[in-house]
Amino acid sequence: MRSHRCGELTESQLDQEVDLCGWTHRRRDHGGVIFIDLRDREGLVQVVFDPDYADAFKLAESVRSEYVLKVHGKVRSRPAGTENPNLGTGKVEVLATQLEILNKAETPPFPLESEVEVSEETRLRYRYIDLRRPAMQQKLRMRRDITRSLRGFMDANGFWEIETPFLTKATPEGARDYLVPSRTHPNHFFALPQSPQLYKQLLMVSGLDRYYQVVRCFRDEDLRADRQPEFTQLDIETSFMDQDAITDLMEEMIRALFKEVLDAELPNPFPRMTYAEAMRDYGSDKPDLRVPFKLVDVADLLTTCEFKVFAGAAKDPEGRVAALRLPKGAELSRKELDDLAAFVAIYGAKGLAYIKVTDRATGIEGLQSPIVKFLPPEAVLAILDRVGAETGDVVFFGADKAKIVSEALGALRIKLGHERGFAEGEWKPLWVVDFPMFEWDDKDGRWFAMHHPFTAPKCGVEELKADPGKALSKGYDMVLNGTEIGGGSVRIHRQDMQDVVFKLLGIEDEEAQQKFGFLLTALKYGAPPHGGIAFGLDRLVMLMSGANSIREVMAFPKTQSAWCPMIDAPAPVTDMQLRELGIKLRKPPEAKGEAN
Repeated sequence: MRSHRCGELTESQLDQEVDLCGWTHRRRDHGGVIFIDLRDREGLVQVVFDPDYADAFKLAESVRSEYVLKVHGKVRSRPAGTENPNLGTGKVEVLATQLEILNKAETPPFPLESEVEVSEETRLRYRYIDLRRPAMQQKLRMRRDITRSLRGFMDANGFWEIETPFLTKATPEGARDYLVPSRTHPNHFFALPQSPQLYKQLLMVSGLDRYYQVVRCFRDEDLRADRQPEFTQLDIETSFMDQDAITDLMEEMIRALFKEVLDAELPNPFPRMTYAEAMRDYGSDKPDLRVPFKLVDVADLLTTCEFKVFAGAAKDPEGRVAALRLPKGAELSRKELDDLAAFVAIYGAKGLAYIKVTDRATGIEGLQSPIVKFLPPEAVLAILDRVGAETGDVVFFGADKAKIVSEALGALRIKLGHERGFAEGEWKPLWVVDFPMFEWDDKDGRWFAMHHPFTAPKCGVEELKADPGKALSKGYDMVLNGTEIGGGSVRIHRQDMQDVVFKLLGIEDEEAQQKFGFLLTALKYGAPPHGGIAFGLDRLVMLMSGANSIREVMAFPKTQSAWCPMIDAPAPVTDMQLRELGIKLRKPPEAKGEAN
């Protein structure tokens, strides 16, 4: 039906007759001449309808927004002074000699040719309309380019793309599983995979050496801007490579990706930072290095002060007192300081103490703060020295349990750094390594795996059993601009070590056999040393395209409540379907306040 795509026409096609198909992006009637911007996936081109071609001109008068058209005409140069440098086809236009309306269209629920604000629910309800917008198609084009680049790197480095099952077994991976009832095995359920973790380890036991997969995964968890119930990851596993070899190869892949898709140069090598350093200096295990500020521990200077909030946290083995210096922050108003206190309260902080440095040279006299009178002068001056405070700065303080202080000041660091223009550079990747093997949960009174239960420790079996709280893992996360884009580890490849880890996690032999017996059996048959990583493809595309949410880079995402307004899913099923599955629905509990 067409000889060319709309957005492909250039001066190289001058005087050629072409057939184009697309949607009416915009129609303009200039009194005797009609202009239609015809749009397809590749872009826009201006089509001119002249009264000399009466049939085409008359039909063009009836065209409205989003009509689907077929145009036959001749490519010509735009008249001098009417070129559009912002358009790929901006130097040419098509003089239409024939026009066919392939389909009419009702007025769209929102305009496509402008930047009018439209609610996300409306956009998702009419996603097929939303996806016509050039900005959305550009994001999906970039997604295509990114996936193609990653696949090309994997193929060139000896990795095989191997598909793993979607119908699998429920396993504890940190989130709820989506369960699928089995009709042929009554009262039994499949689970949709949260990741192909166990299958890819079994592929290494199978001797397939280097595996990858661009794979759909499913997690029934609470959502936010960078989470969806179904998502895509680049899943990778390799044998006979240690941690450094794996991370070196993966950062080579990401450097090549950014160069190919964005023509951006990333550092070589990426910085490496331990988990302990990241939490100490940035309050986060995914630090945004574009913001140069660091948290500074000052508890040792405040153990004897009379200010109980500081002294109590300083003496608490699980407490932390940290300071954050904001250059030129003394200009903040009282309202702005109150707003910042409300912000850190989101993270559990009970307040936000501060000291404004109005004149560093005059010592204590040059400070403004409601807390200075409660602190020893020598401690205050020592803190200012330690954080490098200068005239015009403000120093914020956090004093509480270490987790609360780190999260609150870490978030404040990001907020102030970006809002006040201190962020430096466009791309700041790094590796975070040496994660703890386990984290203790006081509520449940047991250990949980920091990554997952198949991650190898850096110590031996006996050392791990003797002090699991001090054990570090062979885990590693790739972080970009404060977002984790990939996480992985060297895996446990010996059954004795896997048995110990399961027991430390409270998984006894019977449960381990029930849930992971196939893996434990496989480890007996010559499992090689292996490790891998998974990259969140949606997050990566979101960052590289400048989108605010992964929903912007997915063709058909769900809302934050895991609902699809376009097809109205999830939806009820028939009683017959439920009977076939042996399922009986219970009436949901009535909301509070409703009649009994």
